[in-house]
Amino acid sequence: MKLPLPRGPFGSALADVLATTASDADPAERAALAAAASRAVEASTDVLHDEDLQLALFVLYELHYRGVEGVDEDWEWDPDLLRARAVVEAALEDALRRRVEVPTDVAPDRRSVADTLFAMTAPSPGPSLSRFVARRADRDQVRELLVHRSVYQLKEADPHTWALPRLGGVAKAALVEIQADEYGGGAPDRMHSVLFARTMTGAGLDSDFGRYVEEVPAVTLAHVNTMSLLGLHRRLRGATVGHLAAFEMTSSLPNRFYGDGFRRLGYDATTTEYFDEHVEADAVHEQIAGRDLAGGLAEQEPELVPDILFGAAACLLLDDLVGRHLLDAWERGASSLRVAA
Repeated sequence: MKLPLPRGPFGSALADVLATTASDADPAERAALAAAASRAVEASTDVLHDEDLQLALFVLYELHYRGVEGVDEDWEWDPDLLRARAVVEAALEDALRRRVEVPTDVAPDRRSVADTLFAMTAPSPGPSLSRFVARRADRDQVRELLVHRSVYQLKEADPHTWALPRLGGVAKAALVEIQADEYGGGAPDRMHSVLFARTMTGAGLDSDFGRYVEEVPAVTLAHVNTMSLLGLHRRLRGATVGHLAAFEMTSSLPNRFYGDGFRRLGYDATTTEYFDEHVEADAVHEQIAGRDLAGGLAEQEPELVPDILFGAAACLLLDDLVGRHLLDAWERGASSLRVAA
């Protein structure tokens, strides 16, 4: 993706550093990044909604995925960038741990963990983004939905795949099974990221990854950044497993509603295929993720049960925050984006 315009002092300092090659960068500027990150964290009133911090963190994480256009690849493992990133990561993790409620006294066995996850992810009676899309959203609003989702769905499954080398046995096999489906079972045109790209094209949007980063707000970036945070740290392998489990358990029914909404608005089968694929696939994945992946990991490493449940709770919190952001904007007759896509 292209390097997006920064949204604050930390992002500006980061952009200045990334504009140079790692070997030519001013040592004082790069060493000052961690201090800039600390100042930005201290000045923030809400890390999850902080535009400067979340965009800068998103850029830092992209160095570990497909890279950023025009940015020297040697920055990926630069110690000064990693120190600055760690400051923001600590603030993000702390914010999540303070905001979520994690069930306690859950036995470290498949049934107990899976039952807890299914209870956590049971549909709530409150406002539903997917039901709004199914029944009321107009074409501009569903296009906005796709723009929000594009910062993850165009690289779908990648953040959770970081966990593969960190797991073993039943949990590893379960994750491989889920991710193999996400990547199309070996067929490039069936990869879920490719199906989503076709949905964007069908809705008249650009399907290049990162094209709409400028448009999406901090809370949407926080959802994606949390996936990267959990996936890139081995100590949080339990949390990334729990996050994926919750993600899969809350996917099938909403995607049915999203597909219905797009059909209501006249979109063709190619455009709705992404949603329809997930109705069936994630109905299977939720069982594998809850019982074999999360439950299997709990039996292998009982001490990870609290983190498994934390990851699930973090997923649900951020999904709710993003959903409420869209619904609140639409109910006011406003756009949910920072600028028009």
